[in-house]
Amino acid sequence: MSRLESDALVVRTVEFGEADVIVTLMTEQIGKVGAIARGARKGSRRMAGALEPVHTVAVVLEDRGGDLATLKEARVVRARADLLTSLEALEAAGIALRWARHAFPPRTPEPRGWSILIGLLDVLDTRAVPVRRELARSGLAMLGALGYALDLEQCVVCGRACPAARVACVDPARGGLVCRTCGGAATVLAPALRDAARSLAAGDGEGVTEAQAAALLGLVDRAMAAHAGFER
Repeated sequence: MSRLESDALVVRTVEFGEADVIVTLMTEQIGKVGAIARGARKGSRRMAGALEPVHTVAVVLEDRGGDLATLKEARVVRARADLLTSLEALEAAGIALRWARHAFPPRTPEPRGWSILIGLLDVLDTRAVPVRRELARSGLAMLGALGYALDLEQCVVCGRACPAARVACVDPARGGLVCRTCGGAATVLAPALRDAARSLAAGDGEGVTEAQAAALLGLVDRAMAAHAGFER
């Protein structure tokens, strides 16, 4: 049996039995892990209030090598109370945590993915940013961290470059642009929207509009669903 300590984010909770909770954690040290929290629904002092999403929690796990570790302790180390007061920010946080829950591999540290998630939640907690833009930016970064970055420069099939001023077809399941010679794709990016996507993917995007961010969010969500296998 090993004892593990790490900062973590709660990405899912499921009631189990009369008093327990099965919790899915995204941890900084060991990646995504499932754990059982004994007595959590009876107000355990060892984890009171610490199994809510969006807050960063410090956890202590006992791992016997099975499918589930045992959550022994959990305490909030970074609360994000302002985020909880904005429905739009809370919905965005929920989408990002869903992406992480489905797309991140189990028990595999993802330091870049962890940093992206924490950074997004901190930004959303300020309530001073365009929410859709920040979620789209983080989603594109998360795809890159997982090895699924969308190629917005050239056809993923033949490698032919797509001129900046030309309408482009993009297939999120195939990883990016697909030229018409190679069959094209159902989703079409006008030059301005493609520029917005490239700007966000580069970590910028100050000039991206709300409409562009909403369209790119749909693209990111389809890419996540295609690679992680969840239904949208």
